[in-house]
Amino acid sequence: MLLCFLLAVSAPVSVFASSFAGTSAGASSAGSSASSDSTSGDDKVVMAARSDAAGFVASDGRLRGAQLEAALRLLRERDVAARDASDLELAQAILAR
Repeated sequence: MLLCFLLAVSAPVSVFASSFAGTSAGASSAGSSASSDSTSGDDKVVMAARSDAAGFVASDGRLRGAQLEAALRLLRERDVAARDASDLELAQAILAR
């Protein structure tokens, strides 16, 4: 279930927003690119946490890096299912991406 969530998190919003890219309204194009940028930023936070997640998993939770903490916080803010997952489960899901 967490892997499904992480895959959904990594799916770019631009796929959904691209249907609006062909409109003639400049505001629509600007709005869709702004959404894509924020999703890309979230993905970068999670992907940057991979090495911290690897250390966390390898040390049975004794090593906690700042990038992993940021990714865990982001994942839990974005999905209710992630709130119920342990830090170890989320770290393993980050590594499985």
